[in-house]
Amino acid sequence: MPSPRRAVPLVPVLLCTLVALAVRPAAAEGEQALAAPPDDGGLSTRVARLYQEAARATEQYQAGTRRLEEERMRAGDLDRLLTERRREAEALRADLGRYARAQYRAGGGLPVSAQLLLSDDLEALMNSHRAVWRADLAVSNVIEESRRVERRLSEERRRAGERRQRLEQRSAALAGMRQEIQSTLEEARGLLQSRADASVAAGACRGAVRLEQPGQPVAGPWVAPVEGYTMSAGFGQGGARWASRHTGQDFAVPIGTPVRAVGEGRVARVSCGGPFGIEVVIEHPGGYYTQYAHLAAVGVDQGQRVAAGQWIAQSGTSGNSTGPHLHFEVRVTPGTGSALDPVPWLAARGVPLG
Repeated sequence: MPSPRRAVPLVPVLLCTLVALAVRPAAAEGEQALAAPPDDGGLSTRVARLYQEAARATEQYQAGTRRLEEERMRAGDLDRLLTERRREAEALRADLGRYARAQYRAGGGLPVSAQLLLSDDLEALMNSHRAVWRADLAVSNVIEESRRVERRLSEERRRAGERRQRLEQRSAALAGMRQEIQSTLEEARGLLQSRADASVAAGACRGAVRLEQPGQPVAGPWVAPVEGYTMSAGFGQGGARWASRHTGQDFAVPIGTPVRAVGEGRVARVSCGGPFGIEVVIEHPGGYYTQYAHLAAVGVDQGQRVAAGQWIAQSGTSGNSTGPHLHFEVRVTPGTGSALDPVPWLAARGVPLG
């Protein structure tokens, strides 16, 4: 019969085992949340759509502005044509006046019948009167034509005024819509960046956001990393923000701007935290790597294949950043310390920047 003293130590052992089993799933769950927080509930996609809507609204507004300017130029052309016609009519009236005065002086103010009776050269007299009559007829025709042109121009100007009024109303509506979209976009951008800052602080990236890709295919095998940019800090530039020299090219763009893979390749790394904030590194054929840093959101997973021009992320100001921009590097290794000047590198591949 077994001794009862051997069963006593099993009690605390079993209790410790149960506690460990109860605690382990919770710890594992916490580690998983830290490694891959839930996505942003569609915020990145919403920012991307608002970005495109804002671009379309701006394009429509600018097109309307150009049409307004064309209408104003057309009105100016009509005014100049009308002034020219009136000037021609006035000149012919003056010519007719000179003819009339000359005939009056030649005839001494006598009626035509008296001039015929007293004239020594009837043919010359009749030719003179015919010339005056033709001049008067020409002036009358030009005056009538000028009046017709003036009526036509007035009608065209009236219709142009109506078109301009409609365009002004549409332009005002587009301006209001654009402002509303921009306001909503700015609010969404702020929220997107705050979530990016939280990810960087936690040292863990949220899951990849599946961004809707642009419908327009890229023209070549290489593209610029963003559109609508202003180039700011360049390669090799000195400054207090860097340990030695700037290792890439900065593109000043608003938060949420789609970031494109400059060429086809494979996602070598996606990371959050450190001076670069949220970053993506892509390996390209030929042994080159490109880095996209200070992002607000990522749209690809590590190991994923990407095409040239594919939206891989959204720009932001995460990490060691003083404002919204994309930090872009070209390297010969995945890590830091092997950066090349990206401007001539892209120019050699048919992508001039500026």
